[in-house]
Amino acid sequence: MRFFQASNLYYLNKSTYINLRWIAYIGQLISILFVQFVLAFSFDYIYCIAIIFFSILTNVYLQFRVKENQLNNFTSTIYLTYDILQLGLLFFFTGGITNPFIFLIIVPAVFSSQYLNIWSSAILVLFIIIILIFLSFFYLQLPHPDEIHFHVPDYYLQAIPLSIIVGLIFLVFFGVKFGQESRMRKQAYDKLQELMAKENELLSLGGQAAAAAHSLGTPLSTILLIAKELQKDHTNNDKIKKDLNLLVSQSNRCSEILKKLSLTPNISDGFIDLNYKISDYISEIVRSFKEISKKKFIIDSEKNLNSISTKKSSEIIYGLRNFIGNANKFAKKKIEISLNSNEEITEVIIKDDGPGFPKDLIDKQKLGEPYIRSSDQSYISKHGLGLGTFIGKTLLEKNFAVINFKNSEENNGAEVIIKWKNKDLKNKI
Repeated sequence: MRFFQASNLYYLNKSTYINLRWIAYIGQLISILFVQFVLAFSFDYIYCIAIIFFSILTNVYLQFRVKENQLNNFTSTIYLTYDILQLGLLFFFTGGITNPFIFLIIVPAVFSSQYLNIWSSAILVLFIIIILIFLSFFYLQLPHPDEIHFHVPDYYLQAIPLSIIVGLIFLVFFGVKFGQESRMRKQAYDKLQELMAKENELLSLGGQAAAAAHSLGTPLSTILLIAKELQKDHTNNDKIKKDLNLLVSQSNRCSEILKKLSLTPNISDGFIDLNYKISDYISEIVRSFKEISKKKFIIDSEKNLNSISTKKSSEIIYGLRNFIGNANKFAKKKIEISLNSNEEITEVIIKDDGPGFPKDLIDKQKLGEPYIRSSDQSYISKHGLGLGTFIGKTLLEKNFAVINFKNSEENNGAEVIIKWKNKDLKNKI
């Protein structure tokens, strides 16, 4: 990601940022006035008010002159850099590192670590460290009563910036890590929603096509019947007979097209809400893969003793298709799918004879997370970023499934175990 480019991943929400700045400036102004006029501590408060006033002007400009609702990475970094400088100037006139509020100087960098890219955070951290070092040696005295003088050992003063820098690096590091994970998960969920929208659209189109085929079947049959009767009545009229032959042939052609659009040969009006069993899902998916794959699919349903019917779910279809598709992709020769059910549970086990899951991802229980990579070099060129597995796992878990990943003890191939409680499947009816 280039530093100067706008991005839908690295930005600040303008209204939120402006509101936070208003809160900060009001708090700063109250603190300055309280120390000067209530506590009656003597210090150069006019300079502090001037700094705050100029900062308020920048916020007014940001609010009314900047039209973008989202501040891109570069613009956000500029404004946060100014915020750090503004705090540094205030602390210079109010005690430097001896000011008890000195820790607030790290807030802009911690804030950026969540929302901006790593280079922005690095720049802000470096700038804060420079200002902390400067404030350790150059600052005006902390406001205090005239009869009291604040004195501490030098090592204590040296420890203050050091502790702030350690805390700064620690918080920004974890902010960057959590921010990256959050953005990756958001990207993955956006991809999931995009795919499911397409799946639902196709399902909807398929339903509409089937409904049209079913609804048009009767009038088309009537047209065909009348055309054939007219053929019998006008056998001697060559001109009309030619037109009727064309009408019959085109009606037959329409009939064939409508048959292809039908979901089933004997479709009923309630076809959209047909109850499906898990075995039906698997049969449909395997049938679609057999058309494009030369690998052998073996379906074992001997232990399927208690089939549960549910309303047709595009999420379950897509989730199972992802795992069966992965097995087809990595299998050498065959894919085994076992369907087991009893009074309590329904279980689908998908095995292949491929290389299996990377051991480091299984050991760390990383499978099912988006945008992951194995440290094993032999897998990097063959495997993706785990997005398909994430989507399949998320969709099935949304439909009450529990997913487990392991490598088969028989041939070390990948094995995915998908399990439902029957009571959860019945809730989908």
